[in-house]
Amino acid sequence: MADLDTIVSLSKRRGFLFPSSEIYGGLGAVYDYGPLGVELKRNVRERWWNAMVRDHDNVVGLDAAILMHPTVWKASGHVDAFSDPLIDDRASGRRYRADQLVEGAIEKLEKKGRTDNADALRERFVQALNSDDAASALGAIIQDEEIRSPDSGAFDWTDVRQFNLMFETATGALAEEASKLYLRPETAQGIFVHFKDVAETARQAVPFGIAQIGKAFRNEIVARQFIFRMREFEQMEMQYFVKPGDQMEAYAEWADKRMAWHVANGIRPEKLRWHEHEKLAHYADAAQDVQYEFPFGWNEIEGIHSRTDFDLSRHQEFSGKKLEYFDPQTQERYVPFVVETSVGLDRTILMVLADAYREEEVTNGDKTESRTVLKFHPALAPFTAAVFPLVKKDGMPEAAHKIEADLRKQFNVTYDEKGAVGRRYRRQDEIGTPFCITIDGDTISDGTVTVRDRDSMAQDTVPSENVRRYLEDQIEAWTLGE
Repeated sequence: MADLDTIVSLSKRRGFLFPSSEIYGGLGAVYDYGPLGVELKRNVRERWWNAMVRDHDNVVGLDAAILMHPTVWKASGHVDAFSDPLIDDRASGRRYRADQLVEGAIEKLEKKGRTDNADALRERFVQALNSDDAASALGAIIQDEEIRSPDSGAFDWTDVRQFNLMFETATGALAEEASKLYLRPETAQGIFVHFKDVAETARQAVPFGIAQIGKAFRNEIVARQFIFRMREFEQMEMQYFVKPGDQMEAYAEWADKRMAWHVANGIRPEKLRWHEHEKLAHYADAAQDVQYEFPFGWNEIEGIHSRTDFDLSRHQEFSGKKLEYFDPQTQERYVPFVVETSVGLDRTILMVLADAYREEEVTNGDKTESRTVLKFHPALAPFTAAVFPLVKKDGMPEAAHKIEADLRKQFNVTYDEKGAVGRRYRRQDEIGTPFCITIDGDTISDGTVTVRDRDSMAQDTVPSENVRRYLEDQIEAWTLGE
């Protein structure tokens, strides 16, 4: 597996991601998507939407505003409880999440085979997370276990403190008349406050879901690891409303579907695992995460939560508006329970980049060469195909542009006529283009082209009028190789 620096370098060099405002020195934990990154992100987003909304007749979409009435966040608990336990290393000046330091200590004990010590520390860790003063309890563990700073190696910590993660802003023509607002830290609350609107206008009956993709903002003090943890990020969430008592069945069903979606995107199954929450959020009666093994370790990609009726009940209480559901079949009236699937789009992009990256030795005639290749699922790749004229004469560029125009009706493709064909192949390998189509003398004489597969590097001769159908079949049949 490539280290994170390699992924960051490739992302910038090839136009997947750039540091935001870089000509001014950048802005910490904020990144911009370049030409290839935009296409990759759009493809991931569309596959999620298709899997969640288009493939289910009882899931519909929503696009709620980023700014919401401030009482929304009081009702949801974010104003009072949306915080991280942070601790400072006095030697380096770096700040860390206290819970992650303890988790790291548990992992080190397990790797050393000291399972009894690891189990005892985990038990104490769970007790600390569930205590009335989690910050102090975590600080005591760090001191008792003499957990050192991962970067400086020092053992010189401040006290653990809780930091609220919400960004504040204001509205109003005059500063003295301004009303405090928050940039939303999650997209779910927009779904909850529109539960009845959507149910009535979309004519949905429980069980049904509401899906949304949108930006969220968190004032992450500890923001690093490239786009894994950012202050401005995008979430893909679905809230599934069920009758009270049916939540565990829906919870298990959606967990299976969500893990299968990641595997269907070409992610290696051995790099994915489930992680049960050590501490449940105040709104949940069950929670687990899909984790991926990044270059920096196992971390969350997606959360599956059974949120009970907490959200709708709280908004009903704070707004004074009824958010009950009336079941015409049973004549029952109740506040639905909610099962949530929430996946970070940016984290998914990082996972896709990390999982697709390969450095391989390949044979070219009697020579062995190395190549860097991104083995994206073809449906995710920024370009589905690259079209090459073998030479820039003899009618080949004109024939290549004709094929390019035909493919653009269905796929995103690129045209490249610069350099030797082998060098062009390497350029496309490095950005993950699944197919390269070469127009040569045979194209002019008999109308055939050569299609080269990125993963196997095998080449097929295909009639030019059948290229589009050929690509469709290859994408449909694609499976994850080594």
